[in-house]
Amino acid sequence: MRGTARHERWPLKETFGIARGVSTESHVLYVQLEHAGIVAQGEAEAAEYTVEQAEDRLRECRAFLARMPQDYNRARLQQDLPAGPVRNAIDCAFWDLEAKQRGQRAWTLAGIEEGRVRTLYTIGLDTPEVMAARAKAHADWPWLKVKLGGPGDRERIAAVRQAAPRARLLVDANGGWTLDELNAYAPELAAIGVAVIEQPLAPGVDAALAGWKGPLPLCADESCLDRSSLDALPDGYRYVNIKLDKTGGLTEALALTAAAHTRGFRVMVGCNLGTSLATAPALLIARLAEIVDLDSPLLLARDRDPALVYDHDLIEWPEYRLWG
Repeated sequence: MRGTARHERWPLKETFGIARGVSTESHVLYVQLEHAGIVAQGEAEAAEYTVEQAEDRLRECRAFLARMPQDYNRARLQQDLPAGPVRNAIDCAFWDLEAKQRGQRAWTLAGIEEGRVRTLYTIGLDTPEVMAARAKAHADWPWLKVKLGGPGDRERIAAVRQAAPRARLLVDANGGWTLDELNAYAPELAAIGVAVIEQPLAPGVDAALAGWKGPLPLCADESCLDRSSLDALPDGYRYVNIKLDKTGGLTEALALTAAAHTRGFRVMVGCNLGTSLATAPALLIARLAEIVDLDSPLLLARDRDPALVYDHDLIEWPEYRLWG
């Protein structure tokens, strides 16, 4: 078993803003595993913004791969690394390796039926004018996700709604609101056809959502990392957003999906900024989710070759050469 890793930078088509900041490129951690002549790969978002953080993740990953025994496997990985991007990239590479070793697709190994999925499209946080222009360009999409979380949110969402009058809307504040703002915004958002509010309050602060009975369902994102997070979620949440970078890979993401459904949560699958290689494993979770947010490759100026094929909002399953 031989493992290598590198930090890659992928430019975005346009600036992408959320409540925490603005990105112009994606920093990804690329992992390759080789065993008995079979080469496999996986990817995770190494950092949201800084090169320094991405390089720290790369060093952590390389140090782990350097001491990984020849007979290492995915089950041991879950115990030896914490949830997060480093484990995600390695875990997904192990899934790819196992699929290639067995001559089967990864979703078959996971017991999930292959099938195209529909994704929403994300409108990043910006001025109302810019957001309206981007919404108008995607007004024929069934679902749009709208990033909010700062002064001027009423003007932003009004501009998006006017530009895309028929689209279902999901609003994501990335923890940028207070409880008072949520209580003020929720009835207004419901009145213009918003269907879900994602992470209105910051983790920890969202304990105030216990017993919340507003007009729209709430989805936990930053507050739901892996199965260990479920016990702490206040009952105001109806959905959980499962991202492989948070869970530390597909293995835990599948387990979290099952646990969330058992507890009565609806499931959304999401992504960070990454290439088709990061998105492909999340398609397995998409087959088990009510809301799919896997549009990251569409936000990039270029993608891997081969890449996932998007037919408008429909995503085809990955080629064998890409993953799984």
